[in-house]
Amino acid sequence: MIQPDLADLDAFTAVARARGYRSAASARNVSASSLSQAVRRLEDRLGVRLLNRTTRSVTLTEAGARLLERLEPALGGVAIALEAVNAFRDTPLGTLRLNVSGIVARLLLPPLLAPFMAEHPGVTVEIVVDDSFVDIFAAGFDAGARFEEALDQDMIAIPLGPPMRFALVAAPSYLARYGTPAHPADLAHHVAVRHRFPSGSMTPWEFEKDGQIIRATPPRTPLVTNALEALGRAAVDGVGLMFTFSGLVERELADGRLVEVMADWSQTFPGPSLYYPSRRLAPGPLRAFVDFLRRPRPAPPR
Repeated sequence: MIQPDLADLDAFTAVARARGYRSAASARNVSASSLSQAVRRLEDRLGVRLLNRTTRSVTLTEAGARLLERLEPALGGVAIALEAVNAFRDTPLGTLRLNVSGIVARLLLPPLLAPFMAEHPGVTVEIVVDDSFVDIFAAGFDAGARFEEALDQDMIAIPLGPPMRFALVAAPSYLARYGTPAHPADLAHHVAVRHRFPSGSMTPWEFEKDGQIIRATPPRTPLVTNALEALGRAAVDGVGLMFTFSGLVERELADGRLVEVMADWSQTFPGPSLYYPSRRLAPGPLRAFVDFLRRPRPAPPR
């Protein structure tokens, strides 16, 4: 039997963990076809099928499951050995793979990336924006960034920024036509544009004032989309009220294209955190990013 290549074994492990070629390829920033070729090459060299492939799923065969069980600790040992060498460097070397939500990618990461990369020129940062709830570690990421309610309890979490808040906004033309709501009960007579997450859920319209919390029933909604640009444009064009992160509409509020309403009912809540598992040896690039985040820095826009 011809000895398999380590890179092919690593490709098989990535696909097996992600249960799919596309998700594994996205995490590795490679093509799905290159992973498929690597797995087929490995199967040919071993003379046994490792994965069952259909148009809808990728599952492990019994042989594949046995191989994965033995490979994971072995490849983990290789990673630890390489990381031990990396520790002798003045600056870390390697790739930092992050899976972050759209809000993190838009509001919090941009001001952090340039100074971090300037400090660590040997680190390549790979970012995948994903608003779904996936096992990011099985998909090959070093860390993720989500809000507190989406984090598992066994994770180490480091705040990425200060508290955030939602704002209810509308275009002046909309308010001239429908009036300005002053209380959550007034929303029943209004129109809204809303964002839908990949899970199918939508942000609840929850308001707070003087200790009173009201979860309002959103008004009639002629537009629902996961495209934030289209949603913002519709709000500016007067289609309806929009309930969104205040940081996403700072420019529109500043230049008057949008107006915040019911600001006294606006809720503030903890911002998102970078998270990673405590049981795992953190690679050099991740340790460097964690150290960078823990240092005092200017607050990002809210």
